[in-house]
Amino acid sequence: MEANTVNIHADLIARCRDEDRSAQFEIYKLYNKAMYNTALRITGNDSDAEDVLQDAFVSAFQNLSSYREDASFGAWLKRIVINKALNQVQRIKKDLMLADNIKEEVSEYEPEKTEPTYTVEQVKRAMNELPSGFRTVLSLYLFEGYDHKEISEILGITESTSKSQYKRAKDKLKMIVTQEVNYG
Repeated sequence: MEANTVNIHADLIARCRDEDRSAQFEIYKLYNKAMYNTALRITGNDSDAEDVLQDAFVSAFQNLSSYREDASFGAWLKRIVINKALNQVQRIKKDLMLADNIKEEVSEYEPEKTEPTYTVEQVKRAMNELPSGFRTVLSLYLFEGYDHKEISEILGITESTSKSQYKRAKDKLKMIVTQEVNYG
C-alpha cells in the first residue's frame, strides 16, 4: 500500500514556485527554527549553522521545480539542510578515519549504579566539545533518525566505522558531561 503525502503548505509552495517573496518568507518562518537546529546539531557552530540555513533556503527556493511532493516539504527541506551541513564540515570523513587510529582516553571515573540526570544545556555544551566526526555521527543517528547503513552512505564510510564512532561519541559525551557535573 503506497502512502500519499498530504502537503499542508501546498498553496504557499505553489506561490513560492511563482517567486512570491511573501510566500517564501512565510515558508522560512514556518521552518527556520527546526532547520537551524538540524544544521547546528551537525555543524556544532552557530555561525556555520546560520550559513547552512541561508544556503539551504536559497537552494530550496531555486530548486522548487525538483520538489516532487512525494514527501513532505519539511522532509525535503531537511534533506537539503543536512546535505549543506555535511558539505560545511567536509573534513569529517578525514576526522573519522584519524579518530579510528587514536586511542581513547582512559578515565579513572567509576560509573555509578544509577544514571545521573543531565540538563539540556549540559548536553549541548558537551556536544559542542566533541570532535566533528563524533558529533556528526551522533547527531545523524540520535537526532535525525538515520541508521548506520544510511550514515555510512551519507558520509562515505563503512557501516562498522559509523557504529564505532557512534559508540565512541556516546562514551566521550558521557565523559564530558560527567566531568562538568563533577568538577563544574
